[in-house]
Amino acid sequence: MQVKSIAERLSGNSYPGRGIVIGKSEDGKSAVFAYFIMGRSENSRNRIFVEEGQGIRTQAFDPSKLTDPSLIIYAPVRVLGNKTVVTNGDQTDTIYELMDKQQTFEQSLRTREFEPDDPNFTPRISGILHVENGSFNYAMSILKSDMGDPDSCNRFTFAYENPKAGLGRFIHTYMQDGNPLPSFEGEPEPVKITGSIDAFTDTIWKNLNEDNKVSLYVRYIDIATGKYESRLVNRHG
Repeated sequence: MQVKSIAERLSGNSYPGRGIVIGKSEDGKSAVFAYFIMGRSENSRNRIFVEEGQGIRTQAFDPSKLTDPSLIIYAPVRVLGNKTVVTNGDQTDTIYELMDKQQTFEQSLRTREFEPDDPNFTPRISGILHVENGSFNYAMSILKSDMGDPDSCNRFTFAYENPKAGLGRFIHTYMQDGNPLPSFEGEPEPVKITGSIDAFTDTIWKNLNEDNKVSLYVRYIDIATGKYESRLVNRHG
């Protein structure tokens, strides 16, 4: 699979939906992740990211316009010791709680499946970063319907050990815009991770579709120390 810049991956797609990028910084010193959300409906667009503890939560920008919180209000990022969980739904809490009870990332996701938003059956995408003693590895997961069949759930986990500097993987909910929305297919896409946290954040935000982008969160975690810095961008506020 061809390695492309994140700008190339995003600029040609008006609606990748929600997306996760995980990888290693260009200088090899940081574990990197980015999570963004997009929206086509007023309810989906009426959101912002807010920091909560070591992670973030979505909340309504204008609470008076919130019509259905069930699939749009959740904690996308939570930290459990030396593990950082990032997902596109409330399965963040499932992973956090079950891994805290010694289950694995994959085992915890066995209790969940794709979202019940007929006819899209939006995939649940999840990632976990493990930074410990100067080492870094990560895994990504997608739970999706079997070609739109709500009675069948396909489960895929992709694990990356000793990831290369300047390289990440990008997984998103939809291949493109459509009705119904076509679910992501194949392996997470290889992307280049270049520049500082500010440059990487700016590149992602600028290349998300102007009409549909809602919020973006990026974090660089120092692999040697575990310390991190983050950037949060909201369309509203």
